[in-house]
Amino acid sequence: MRFSVFSNALVAVLVGFGGSVAIVLAGIRAVGASPAETASWITALCLAMAVTSPVLSILHRMPIVTAWSTPGAALIGATMVAGAPTIGIEAAVGAFLLAAALIVLSAAVKPLADAIAKIPTAVAAAMLAGVLIGFSIGVFDVAAGDPLLVLPLVGVFLVVRLFSATWAVLAVIAAGVAWALVLGRVAPLDGDLAVATLVLIRPEFDPAVLIGLGVPLFLVSMASQNLPGFAVLSAAGYTPPARSALAVTGMASLLTAPFGAHTTTLAAITASLCTGPDTHPDPAQRWKAGLFYGAGYLILAGVGVTLVAAFAALPSAVIVTVAGLALVGPLMGSLNAALGPEETRFAAVLTLVATASGLSLFGIGSAFWGLALGLLVLGLDALVRKAKAS
Repeated sequence: MRFSVFSNALVAVLVGFGGSVAIVLAGIRAVGASPAETASWITALCLAMAVTSPVLSILHRMPIVTAWSTPGAALIGATMVAGAPTIGIEAAVGAFLLAAALIVLSAAVKPLADAIAKIPTAVAAAMLAGVLIGFSIGVFDVAAGDPLLVLPLVGVFLVVRLFSATWAVLAVIAAGVAWALVLGRVAPLDGDLAVATLVLIRPEFDPAVLIGLGVPLFLVSMASQNLPGFAVLSAAGYTPPARSALAVTGMASLLTAPFGAHTTTLAAITASLCTGPDTHPDPAQRWKAGLFYGAGYLILAGVGVTLVAAFAALPSAVIVTVAGLALVGPLMGSLNAALGPEETRFAAVLTLVATASGLSLFGIGSAFWGLALGLLVLGLDALVRKAKAS
């Protein structure tokens, strides 16, 4: 077996975990999770990926790797208003269960998956851009309050991305830890997070949270990770087992949601590290990368909470900076997809600004209203075109 099968899988684990854990932590903080619930959330996510990636890879003999929903974590983080949680962890878990159930339903009921796929890409991308833009703006908000800490990290990001966008975020993490230590800004490590634990959380099914968080979480997980994940497999010459992948990741999400974990999806960006010829020249041998990828996350399930404790010891400005810079790339891609087609551009812009506004009506968050507004505009445009044609 080629060493690259092993090394590429471990690089994918490192990039996937290190490049987006700050975004997950922002989501965890947004729902007011306790240290024990934080440990449970991260442990459950890692266990889900440790199981689903090998299962799907062995079952289909393809390099199918899974990930937590980074856009979903950003969506959860966006529920925080003025730095304070607006929903509790129990209501969030109820929303996670709904999103997971909808993914399983998509696998079982093909018309539902087809209906999701028919949501215009521009509107779905605009909703995601509206969620992400607040994180990237947050970098410059914290820079205004703590320029000595934040601006050097932005500089590191700008320089390293000239050579590798993949490693730029990891470089910022390393620089952030080192610079915070130099400035004497690192707090003592919280020993409560040193051991991997699972905490059962009793869900609450608040209709407003289910609609405002659960439905958008399902949509962004499907549109921003599962569908691109299928596209990565297709680009590598594989036929994606869509319904099987949705069933496995959906069931994993259902089982881990009571322990705080949000949605498990197909990997997209990190999947490209495991699916190409750099992993193995023979496409029929690349599926083994999924085994090592799963093993990497199994290790993280045991030690990942210690890494989270290390993140928690850093100044909050560092976490905000890492999360915001990590999302610049996805934000750029979302904006490009949202604003590219001229015929849907107006609807996409309205979706973006409504989502980014933080609008909340009847207790339902802005992501839902942004998507609803965009679809309404597209529907009205279609009626006008039909009337003119007749």
